[in-house]
Amino acid sequence: MKYTPAKVRNASADFSNMLCIPHQLPGFINSSTELVRTEGGREAFVFHGDIIWDDHWCEDCGAKMEIHQHLHTRLSHLPFGPYLTFILVDRVQLKCDCCGKTWRPEIPFKAEHHRVTKQLESFVEDLLERGDTNKKVALLTGLHQRTVKSIDKARLQRLYTEFAPNGQRVFKKPDRQARYLAIDEIKSHDGYKFATHIVDLETGHILWFQDGKKKAVVYDFIDHVGLEWMKGVIAVACDMNSDFEEAFLEKCPHLAIVFDHFHIVKNFNEKVISEIRKDEQKRLESEGDYEAAQRLKRSRYILMSKRSTLAKRDKEAAAGKIIRKASKLLNKDSVIRKGGRRAKYQRLIQENELLFTVDLVKDMLDEAYRCTTEADMINQICEIIETCWETENPHFVWFGNLLNSHLPGIVTHAYLPISSGKMEGINNKIKTVRRQAYGYEDDDYFFLKAMDSTYHPYVRNPPAPRILH
Repeated sequence: MKYTPAKVRNASADFSNMLCIPHQLPGFINSSTELVRTEGGREAFVFHGDIIWDDHWCEDCGAKMEIHQHLHTRLSHLPFGPYLTFILVDRVQLKCDCCGKTWRPEIPFKAEHHRVTKQLESFVEDLLERGDTNKKVALLTGLHQRTVKSIDKARLQRLYTEFAPNGQRVFKKPDRQARYLAIDEIKSHDGYKFATHIVDLETGHILWFQDGKKKAVVYDFIDHVGLEWMKGVIAVACDMNSDFEEAFLEKCPHLAIVFDHFHIVKNFNEKVISEIRKDEQKRLESEGDYEAAQRLKRSRYILMSKRSTLAKRDKEAAAGKIIRKASKLLNKDSVIRKGGRRAKYQRLIQENELLFTVDLVKDMLDEAYRCTTEADMINQICEIIETCWETENPHFVWFGNLLNSHLPGIVTHAYLPISSGKMEGINNKIKTVRRQAYGYEDDDYFFLKAMDSTYHPYVRNPPAPRILH
């Protein structure tokens, strides 16, 4: 980085009157300081100095090695308020006069792979561990974003990976025995590229990340943690992906597979309610009943909501709840919650037989997932399946077949009421990690960043203040 002398605000500024603080740079003796301006326009302090080098003897002949030449080395150091700081030292090269062997001692406070001090490297790691983005850290410290990424990746590899016997980096094995797992896939790249992650439901920690969403992901995870570890796992929560269910049961038949309420309701909302509403609207328009068809417009949210939710919204509307405040800057008035949702819902289900069945099935699903015994839940789900089949509507029939084919995993919820809701929250965290960087080209780095977002060691265990003596 090139820099030029900056115009000091006070022409008579004397750096000898600066505050003296412990710099924690072993062996460094500051001889002079200058204020400069970098190419980017930032002001920076450059601390010139020397290092006291210990005597060194040649490993070959045992003779004392003498200084052969001086090499100027510049290291980035901790920023000081709005100023960047650099350390400019002479790095010596020693030479043996007897055998001619040369040796270059390492600067004791230089980071291993970067031209920065160990203190700055540690500071960058602390900021990244806190959740700051690479760009923000780069702006604060004056480092290049590639340098920040390299420091961050090394930190993540140290925390979450280890070397396998073949020398390849792999994820570390879980440090605790998990009782309940959750598995789901998430989009990793455009073009329908997916990755699958497995989570400890009790802690929310990601244990495994791998490309693809097939059985091989489960096989590789089980091989990684071992069958002995898997014996301690009681159940796995997942969506309706049959590949995950079959792979887990094939390797670990003792596991209970649980399909939670969220995915059942999601399928019912998207594949039944939404499609029936559109079909009924088209039918009414074809029959010339445009008024009834108009009432179905913008009713998707109302039809998917519970009666209790609609009643709550109407109560808020009666109280005049403001859902968006007025903006003087944009010249917009306040938006108040609109009422009449429950009345509109009641009219829709009274006018349409299929929508009445939708309301009935929603109540039956809620009742089924409140069951605490397997027998009661089987009876409730079987009643829902029969109701769907009796309508002979293709969307209801599809949902009935879905429940019928996944019945064992659905009724398991009666005695193992676990949910993959925590997994959905983790998916949002992963999406946030990807959006902050506008995507990642390095999949290994992306997987490690996503894994780190679920641990937050800095937030859970903040470091104690460092007291300098």
